[in-house]
Amino acid sequence: MSEPAPPLDRALFAVTSDRIYLNHAAVGVLPKPTVDALHGFVEAHATGGVLGTYRYEGAMAEYRQRVGAAIGASGADIAILRNTSEGANVLAQGFDLRPGDEVLLPADEFPSNAWPWRALRERGVVVRELDCSQAVLGPERLAREIGSRTRLVALSWISYADGARHDLAGLAAVAHARGVALVVDAIQGLGALDLDVAAFGIDALFAGGAKWLCALQGVALLYVSPALRDRLRVAAPGWRSVADMWDFHNDTQGWADDASRFEGGTPNFIGALSLATSLELFRSVGIARIERHIAGLRERLAAGLRALGANVLERSGSHAASGILTFSVEGRESVALGRALQSEGFVTTWRANGIRVSPHGYNTFGEIEAFLAALAGH
Repeated sequence: MSEPAPPLDRALFAVTSDRIYLNHAAVGVLPKPTVDALHGFVEAHATGGVLGTYRYEGAMAEYRQRVGAAIGASGADIAILRNTSEGANVLAQGFDLRPGDEVLLPADEFPSNAWPWRALRERGVVVRELDCSQAVLGPERLAREIGSRTRLVALSWISYADGARHDLAGLAAVAHARGVALVVDAIQGLGALDLDVAAFGIDALFAGGAKWLCALQGVALLYVSPALRDRLRVAAPGWRSVADMWDFHNDTQGWADDASRFEGGTPNFIGALSLATSLELFRSVGIARIERHIAGLRERLAAGLRALGANVLERSGSHAASGILTFSVEGRESVALGRALQSEGFVTTWRANGIRVSPHGYNTFGEIEAFLAALAGH
């Protein structure tokens, strides 16, 4: 029986020509339409300066709209930023948090979604990091942890370490019932998994584009719900934050009426172009279809690893599968094993706790079988 064709055309991903790339949780790869669009930007900039780049600047509203449409939001709800940490900082500094107010987050968050909140301790905010080493933070536990001074919960949709997936809709329902906001670092999910921010009840969400979204490094998206937008302080304003950025010396005007107020200065136009172009490709084939394919790859990989006696790193309470799987082999040092596999053309992330595998929508079941065969040979 032949394997199903991947939803993303492999011919659009140059990386497939000489290696098996299973490392999108670290850095994704640029698809051909995005590469072509970027070449066009560079050529326009080189040959025309402002005459070449102006049309890309004028397309920023369209880019925000494309990004918003991919997550069930309006372009007015989207800001284009530099990275995941900047998204977290816009929120951490924007919420009206006072001494004694509390922020909850899992203790195993990636630093991008930890340090911006920890820094609030200097202002007397209580930042409580919950031990989630045995089980992800679920709605029932969240209901027990929320106190009278809790103001928001910040967490990753998908854990970078083991791929554990939070029940965002369930967490949002619990948080909102107590008047608490839910903000989400979605960098390890967007591009691989389907998401509707409105249906899930997410108040704010941010994600860098360089992983599963297959965009350039140095660009990110921030979603702020319409209900939250005017409650957030613009903590790092720039010349483009105001209602009419071309009215340079009008210091009495208010902020832009959409989320672009949080962008501050001149945004990363070429980065925004890469993000919008890659997302357009994903939307054209269907992100839900990509998610189903990735889930199938992960299931095949997990079954094969267990058949080889490997230990798959998993925590209880994960809401569903993600694109990340981390494993170790008893008696084998993971860094050395990962390095050996990479020398044979299999690109993954390897750390002391295991080898992390993260396939995308253009990877095939045949590549997973090849990886398992190579592992068995070691």
